[in-house]
Amino acid sequence: MQELAKVSRTLSKHDSDAPHERLLVVDATTGSNALVQAKEFHQAVALTGIILTKLDGSGKGGVAVAIQHELGVPTRFIGTGEKLSDLALFDRDQFVNQML
Repeated sequence: MQELAKVSRTLSKHDSDAPHERLLVVDATTGSNALVQAKEFHQAVALTGIILTKLDGSGKGGVAVAIQHELGVPTRFIGTGEKLSDLALFDRDQFVNQML
């Protein structure tokens, strides 16, 4: 985590706004472990969003709600497969409807 924070500091020396995005990719099937990971990364580099993958499997993606609630870090993208075309912008309303 210290190395990651160092990379962020180094980038900001070249551009005071950098890094512009700090996204963490989390696996929907890991459940609460993804929240623990997000907390650690958020402390190190102040995440701006998450990408939630493997929503085509058994994971329901409830961790996205927990990360938003506890850390204030929004889900930006979701992944439902292995191809680039399987990555989509996160739509909160659609996500909630699919969970119910």
